[in-house]
Amino acid sequence: MASFTEINAITISLILILSFTLPTSTSAQQQCDSASTGGCHDKAKSLQLKLIAIFSILVASMIGACLPLFSRTIPALMPDRDLFVVIKAFASGVILATGYMHVLPDSFNDLMSDCLPINPWKKFPFTTFVAMLSAILTLMIDSFAMSYYKKHGFDRKGGTGVDGEKVNNGERGLGNVENGGAHVGHCHGFNGGANDKDSMLLRNRVVAQVLEIGIVVHSVVIGLSMGASNNPCTIRPLIAALCFHQLFEGMGLGGCILQAEYGMKIKAILVFFFSTTTPFGIVLGIGLSNVYSESSPTALIVVGLLNASSAGLLNYMALVDLLAADFMGPKLQDSMRLQAWSFVAVLLGAGGMSLMAKWA
Repeated sequence: MASFTEINAITISLILILSFTLPTSTSAQQQCDSASTGGCHDKAKSLQLKLIAIFSILVASMIGACLPLFSRTIPALMPDRDLFVVIKAFASGVILATGYMHVLPDSFNDLMSDCLPINPWKKFPFTTFVAMLSAILTLMIDSFAMSYYKKHGFDRKGGTGVDGEKVNNGERGLGNVENGGAHVGHCHGFNGGANDKDSMLLRNRVVAQVLEIGIVVHSVVIGLSMGASNNPCTIRPLIAALCFHQLFEGMGLGGCILQAEYGMKIKAILVFFFSTTTPFGIVLGIGLSNVYSESSPTALIVVGLLNASSAGLLNYMALVDLLAADFMGPKLQDSMRLQAWSFVAVLLGAGGMSLMAKWA
């Protein structure tokens, strides 16, 4: 689990750099500051809305991430049921739209801002370039992690799994996969005999961890933006939009965590990081609201690059590890009817999240 704490430390360090941005006295910077403030400015009202947002988003995130984890107690939502596959296809569509319709446009807005110098920021498409590099880097992490754990850390005869737990034939991890969970998830890529089931379980765990990292980065950034804002006209619609956003995004992540077959401790850690990063970002933004300027060049560059990186990761994960793995898997390939319903669910999830881009 060191990767999650490390990415949080790196993200927080980058954000703290923003608080020490030196103020400038140029007319252009003053115009940027006044434009970002807008005509609706009420610090006291904004603080009330932020406190409401912290609680609401925390609850919505926990519900979304935990729903798939408790699905085994509801017969209709068992991992081997068709309804579970359709719900997860909906959640995959949400994650896909999050990358394309929310994170990527935010990065374009930041890095193409009038508050940044024309050269080099408007001479080169940094957003798409960084997103492309991020997708390639995600593929590298995916591939190297699979190779490494196959060779060193995932031995059926007594080796250690990704989370440090024993994964033997008779133990919890593979037993649940063999009972049907492996064939229906967001996060599978192999099918067949015992070795393929080992690879499938390992694949699920790598995907769950990488997806968590991308979501954590994005969540801290959007939380910071809300926390630093003193515009209640902007914050009010954001609360409802982000609650729905976190609910459905949590369902997608929860589906991956479920199929990774982690123990309760690791599941709790993953859910905790997902649920608390946006509220943490809001609290951090409130604390830095007096010194943090979202229109400062440093803030725009750092947040824009982080958003571009997160967008590339989320788009890769949604298309390759979630949607392609499911739709090319045996369960959907064996049923045209289920495949059609799953495509409808993907379109509904992506369409609903795209609609929310109007407010968030």
